[in-house]
Amino acid sequence: MGSVLRLVGSLLFFLFFLSGCAVGPQTPVPIGEMGEQEAPPSSLASLSPSYVIQSGDELEIKYYYNTELNEAVTVRPDGRISLQLVGDVQAASLTTNELTAVLKEKYSTTIRDPEIAVLVRSFYAQRVFVDGEVKIPGMVEMGGYMTIMQSIASVGGLLDSAKDGKVLVIRRNGLKKPLVMTVDVAAASDGSDITQDITLEPYDIVYVPKSAIANVNTFVDLYIRKNIPINFSYGFFNQVN
Repeated sequence: MGSVLRLVGSLLFFLFFLSGCAVGPQTPVPIGEMGEQEAPPSSLASLSPSYVIQSGDELEIKYYYNTELNEAVTVRPDGRISLQLVGDVQAASLTTNELTAVLKEKYSTTIRDPEIAVLVRSFYAQRVFVDGEVKIPGMVEMGGYMTIMQSIASVGGLLDSAKDGKVLVIRRNGLKKPLVMTVDVAAASDGSDITQDITLEPYDIVYVPKSAIANVNTFVDLYIRKNIPINFSYGFFNQVN
């Protein structure tokens, strides 16, 4: 019984220590005047590559000095588009700048100094995925501009067990190796660092991990309550005393 009491005492001390380590919200700072949008921190901005064209996207191809060639095309399931004079061109897995460079090269044989712009008129895959310590994990339709806080709100918000200071955003965006960003949603929520509320891109995965105290509760449930035949109640401690 003495070893059990020592285990319980150590656990309670550990829980008390964790609760004492919690830090309250920082003093909010002014967000800025209406209409202004601050640039994200360089550490986050560097991890945000240009949008990669996907099958199903609708593109607008503009020729500045040959407007008769202007047209809107949809990227086929095989990733290609069909254009006048040059035929089929691979578009999926390229950024708009990369596709522009490809088109300039192809049209240079028929047009002198072609000036071309590629615009994405509509995104076929406007959805992100939110998982982890949120109320209703799952897919979220973007419908346009969406920030990380908006995506979390769309799935019912965070659970009490969420570690909102280190939310992960996993971004493939056509890249061979995914990018992983750590975002402080707590700082964005209390206004101390609104730049943490980054803009999401199609196919982003937002993962909210468990807090330290939630992991402790899991430890208590798995390794103490289910393995030690003790009733953690007032009655137990009353019997010991």
